Amino acid sequence: MDDDFVEADTPCSSIAIDSIARVATAGALWGSCIGPYDANKLGLSGFPRVSFVAKSIGKTSLQCGVFAGIFTMTRCGIQNYRGRSDVINAAAAGAVVGGLIAAGTRSKKQVVGMAALLSILGAASDYSRTF
Repeated sequence: MDDDFVEADTPCSSIAIDSIARVATAGALWGSCIGPYDANKLGLSGFPRVSFVAKSIGKTSLQCGVFAGIFTMTRCGIQNYRGRSDVINAAAAGAVVGGLIAAGTRSKKQVVGMAALLSILGAASDYSRTF
């Protein structure tokens, strides 16, 4: 089955929800791996450790889900606006998300760097998906 055909018939909101669920789950898995490691570094044990790990899982899952949602909705919106399904859509969406992620640093250098990095990663992932 061709992915472009499925995306042509599927609303952007459905694609975004699917993406959010998948990437948030991956974020939860990552949080469940990194949470205990960070708790050990902080010397936590007992209930504070459990609370820290749970917060780590939730925070990582939320951040990954938000990233996926913004990326997918931006990519889909650009694709609908342009009427084309190519790597430019993913590159532009990656630049938007990268800029938003780094905007909290208030450093123009970091915003530009993160936007460029995620633009390249978005374009590369979209290009590899088509072949």
